[in-house]
Amino acid sequence: MNAPSLFHFTFLLKEISTASWRPWMLRKQQFSLTRLPLFQAAGKKNSSNLLALNEADLKEQFVRGDGPGGQATNKTSNCVVLKHIPTGIVIKCHQTRSVEQNRKIAREILQEKVDLFYKGEDSDVFKEKKAAEKKKQEKKRRARENLERKKHFKEMQESDGK
Repeated sequence: MNAPSLFHFTFLLKEISTASWRPWMLRKQQFSLTRLPLFQAAGKKNSSNLLALNEADLKEQFVRGDGPGGQATNKTSNCVVLKHIPTGIVIKCHQTRSVEQNRKIAREILQEKVDLFYKGEDSDVFKEKKAAEKKKQEKKRRARENLERKKHFKEMQESDGK
C-alpha cells in the first residue's frame, strides 16, 4: 500500500469516527469507505479466519430502506444500519424484506470490513479479491488473443481466395 492511499484512508476513517452518529449522514460515510479498493473487497465471500465482532462494540438501528419496493419499503423499517464504534465503519443493509436476514447479512459484511481494516492486505478477503481480479484479467487476455487469431485466420483466407 503506498503512502498517499494510506494517508487518504486514515484521514477518511478519522473524519468518520469523529462525526456524530446521524442517520442522514450514513450514505455519505458509507460512500467514502467503499471508494477505497481495500473496502470494495468486503461482502464477497465467507471466510473462517475473520476477526470476531463484539456485540458491545456495535450500534444497531433499524431504518426505512430506499429504492424500489413500494409499500414494503416505504412503511416498514427493515433496513439494518450497523456501526462498529472502535473503527467508525458503518454498514447499511437492505437486501431482503426480513429484518433477521438483513441483520445477519449486515454482520457478515461488517465482520469482513473490520477484518480488512485491521489486517489490510494480509486479510483473506483481500487475497480472494486479488485472485479473482487476476483470473479475470487472464480470461480477458486469452479472449483478446483468440480474437486476434480469428482475425488473422480470416485475413489469410481472404488473401488465399484472391
